Amino acid sequence: MIKEGVLSEVVRDYIEKEIPELIEREITVPLDIPIKRAVSIIGPRRAGKTYLMFQLMRKIDREKRLYINFEDYRLEGMNYRDFAKMIEIYYRIFPENKKRKVYFFFDEIQNVNEWERIVRYLLDSENCQIFITGSSSKLLSKEIATELRGRTITYEIFPFSFREFLKAKRFEVKEFLSGYERAKLFNLLEEYLRFGGYPEAVLFNEKEKILEEIWEVTVARDIIERWRIRNIRALKLLIKAIKESEYFSVYKFYKYLKSLGLRISKNTLYNYLEALNDALIVFPLHKYSPSYKDVEKSIPKIYLADVGLYLGSLNLSRRLENVVFLELRKNYREIYYYQTKNGKEIDFFIKEKKLLIEVAYELDEEHIKKVLRAMEELKLKKAFIITWSGEDEIIENNKRIYVLPLWKWLLRGHFF
Repeated sequence: MIKEGVLSEVVRDYIEKEIPELIEREITVPLDIPIKRAVSIIGPRRAGKTYLMFQLMRKIDREKRLYINFEDYRLEGMNYRDFAKMIEIYYRIFPENKKRKVYFFFDEIQNVNEWERIVRYLLDSENCQIFITGSSSKLLSKEIATELRGRTITYEIFPFSFREFLKAKRFEVKEFLSGYERAKLFNLLEEYLRFGGYPEAVLFNEKEKILEEIWEVTVARDIIERWRIRNIRALKLLIKAIKESEYFSVYKFYKYLKSLGLRISKNTLYNYLEALNDALIVFPLHKYSPSYKDVEKSIPKIYLADVGLYLGSLNLSRRLENVVFLELRKNYREIYYYQTKNGKEIDFFIKEKKLLIEVAYELDEEHIKKVLRAMEELKLKKAFIITWSGEDEIIENNKRIYVLPLWKWLLRGHFF
């Protein structure tokens, strides 16, 4: 049990806490929802979940909100009874809030033992809106929602998009750019493709050290502790292979480990891959097929939560493709890659919208031919090719291919 005086001090400190300066995120999270559910903000570690909470808090009067960071050292060993006492103290400080709606922001909530009991109680008993985040070896980001068993609505946040990156760099995008402004925009795009959008890496120097720490300390340690992984070398080799491979076959990787004398089962490797996916760091993309079984059996392409996580590899085509994937991932769920009947691959097919998207650093005739072939097979009238800088409109056999430069598409963020 934590002493009441300590809990009271913590509550008062957070009530008086000033909201720091922040880069406005583009994700839309409603302050009020018409049903009794908590709002879960999930995403990879260090993507900005706490600052998204601060962004929401700016819209609420100080006396009607309470933010608590449960990683505060004074709250170490906190349980649900302490949590309940903390809420009681808050209502003692603001008794008038019993008669009006208040807003609770609970950050890193996994540090409270049986926290879900209090959140459910508040949802049922008080006029409040609750926002929660969490990510650690104790509770991976996706697991927050499942702990509340249908009492939450979830919003995802990822590292800065290119639009948010430009805000952080104080670059104003205008309808018409001068030659100097255009050159600066391309320099910033190159920086974004190399170091990505993790807020700390964008705003501070020592970018590579920050990104290495995210991989080696935050991601690897959390997953190792959470899943009690014993074969740490195999996990680190898995992460290395994912960063360096366009496709990832568990069977081939299993054979590779076997050649190194490392004993590990294929099922264990599948579990490792799933752990990275649960942490919202790695995203497998399967080949499209009308057959669900064929989709699951296909060898997936692997994308990362941020292009900065590729670190040493400077394959710009691969990074460009990953940036496009992340932008698509924010808006669509049924995303696949497509393979034509003659074995040519198109990077993305969005089933729900019948959207076919090819990504090419430099456009050539081969890209156009395979996109037209895929359009014929899928019976599509239009498709898109995203390139580094080219822009065009190709019409052939009553089919239309829109060629868009990466920067323009990222700023627009949608297709027609």
